[in-house]
Amino acid sequence: MIVDSHCHAGQGNLLTEPWRTAAPLGAYLRRARAAGIDRTIVLPASHTDYAIANRELAQLVAAHRPRLIGFAGVHTARDAGRIHAMVATAVQRYGFRGLKVHGDEAQPTREVCAAAREFGLPMLVDVGGQAWHVEMFAPEYRDVNFIIAHLGSFADDFRAMQQVVDQLVRHPNVYADTSGVRRFDYIVQAVRRAGPRKLLFGSDGPWLHPGVEITKIRLLGLSPREEALVLGGNALRLIGGNPVRESRQFPRRNGHDLALHRIRPSRAPRIPQGTMSSGL
Repeated sequence: MIVDSHCHAGQGNLLTEPWRTAAPLGAYLRRARAAGIDRTIVLPASHTDYAIANRELAQLVAAHRPRLIGFAGVHTARDAGRIHAMVATAVQRYGFRGLKVHGDEAQPTREVCAAAREFGLPMLVDVGGQAWHVEMFAPEYRDVNFIIAHLGSFADDFRAMQQVVDQLVRHPNVYADTSGVRRFDYIVQAVRRAGPRKLLFGSDGPWLHPGVEITKIRLLGLSPREEALVLGGNALRLIGGNPVRESRQFPRRNGHDLALHRIRPSRAPRIPQGTMSSGL
C-alpha cells in the first residue's frame, strides 16, 4: 500500500499565500490515483483557528474515507491551554491519527508533546529550517515519534537538511518525509545512513504533483522491500499506535478501513551501499 504522508486539505482564512488560502483536493486526488497512491494523510491548511480547521478537515476525511487519513493542526502558542482538549476531540470524535505543528507559527511545546504521548500519536513537525529544535523535543519525549517535514527545510536550506539526516541516525524517534526536497542527494544520504525505516514518502500536495514526488523515491534504487517501507510501510507503522476509531460526528461511508497494528519504533538498520543504484 502506498501512503502519501504529507498533503494539505481544506480552506485557510487569511488569503495571503496559497497555503493560507485554500488547499483543494480535486486535481490532487486524480493525480494521486494515477500515481498509484492508495491513502493520503491530510493536514489542515494554515488557519487562525485550528479547532475550526480540524472540524472542516474531518468532514473532508469522512467524505473520502478510507482514502484520507486526518492529522490535526495545532498552533502551540495560540492554542496553549486547550491543546489537550483539541487533540481529544480530533482523536475521539474525528478519528484523526496524528498531529501537525508548523514551526513558522510556533515550535513544539511540552503541552503538545504530552498530548501526543497520551494519545499515542505521531507528530509531523515542519521546523522551518530550524533543525536545532529537534534536539530539544526528541530527547525529552522518546515515546513520541516525530516526523520532520521536508527533511528539515522546504526552503532548500542544505544546512538544515544535513542536520536532520544526522538526527535521523542519532534519535530513534525521529523520522523525516521527502515532500518538496529538491536536493536529491540528501534523500540518498538519509536512506544510506539512517536506513529505509526512517524515511516517509510525502508529496506536499495539493500544490506539488504527487506523481513527481513519488518518482524521487523510485529513483533511489531500493530493493522492493525497502521501497515499500518508504512508500507506505513506515507511515502505516507510525500511525498504528491507536485503534481506528469511528467518528461519532462523521461516520465512515463504507464498511472497511485500514488494518493497523502497533509496532514499537526501533533504531533503523543501515543498508549496504550495494542496495543503491550506481551513480547515487
